[in-house]
Amino acid sequence: MLELIHAFLNLTLPPITYFSLMLFLPPFQIFKFFLSVLGALFAEDVAGKVVVITGASSGIGESLAYEYAKRGACLVLAARRERSLQEVADTARYLGSPEVVVVRADVSKVDDCRRVVDQTMNHFGRLDHLVNNAGVTSVALLEEVDDVTDFRAIMDVNFWGSVYMTRFAAPYLRHSRGRVVVLSSSASWLPAPRMSLYNASKAAMAQFFETLRVEFGPEIGITLVTPGFIESELTQGKFLTKGGRLEVDQDTRDVQVSVVPIERAESCAKAIVRSAVRGERYRTEPRWFRMTYLWKIFCPEVLDWMYRMLYIGKSGYADAEPLSKKLVDYTGAKSLLYPESVYVAQPKRD
Repeated sequence: MLELIHAFLNLTLPPITYFSLMLFLPPFQIFKFFLSVLGALFAEDVAGKVVVITGASSGIGESLAYEYAKRGACLVLAARRERSLQEVADTARYLGSPEVVVVRADVSKVDDCRRVVDQTMNHFGRLDHLVNNAGVTSVALLEEVDDVTDFRAIMDVNFWGSVYMTRFAAPYLRHSRGRVVVLSSSASWLPAPRMSLYNASKAAMAQFFETLRVEFGPEIGITLVTPGFIESELTQGKFLTKGGRLEVDQDTRDVQVSVVPIERAESCAKAIVRSAVRGERYRTEPRWFRMTYLWKIFCPEVLDWMYRMLYIGKSGYADAEPLSKKLVDYTGAKSLLYPESVYVAQPKRD
């Protein structure tokens, strides 16, 4: 009997679903457009509100701090590098933040995450936006990794760090009807080789916060951000290598980024904060990068083939100099497509 039920559903649900979507999607998209207009007209004023930003010592996190500061928000900046945080804090105060608190913390440690939230509440007595930005990446083929356990930090920082921070912040965000801004990545749907562990951590983040939308309901908003290549330490070439060490390797960076334009961190941060205060559910930056999602949904075989051709090679084994590296070297596109800080400046050290 159960087999007959499944056979009936297999036969009837696909056409019913397609037909329903054809009828439902046009009015639903009009409704969403109307909501986006309302969000733009009645955007949240974050002046005087309290925003916690993890990974705020450089890159997108640093630029997010400046963007919130320009809007008059009070800031709690968390990262491992206290000296860099102090520099960011000084700039944020100059740009308009009424008060900035610096907390040295490693989000992979649950006690540090609890301390960030506790210090926020002890100092300000409220929490309005939590920006889960801290992240680390790895670039290595799985079979080249010396000890796969060395890469636990990818999940500990990217995924568990966001889980810890959100769990401790949730009661206060619910009270203020606040918002969580999540820096996932377009890597959550793109199968870029050499980044399997990083991609998996970002996919885990995306699904975790999609589920929290249902659990939190309208009391806590969630803006899920999926950036492409953005000016940061990651695009400067700082990542975990196959030996499990955090190193700067700009040649491998060129392999991974190739001739894809890198967006400036300031532009990305401005778009993210604008989406957050408008109450938007999603933001891909740059916006054109969202088209890669359509390729993944409708033509996954083509996407797999393109990645393999560009980044792996015809032999089935990784080429010493894959086509992606040759493209950026032989065309000289780096000077046009990479911000100056990415191919000239060295990343900040811990």
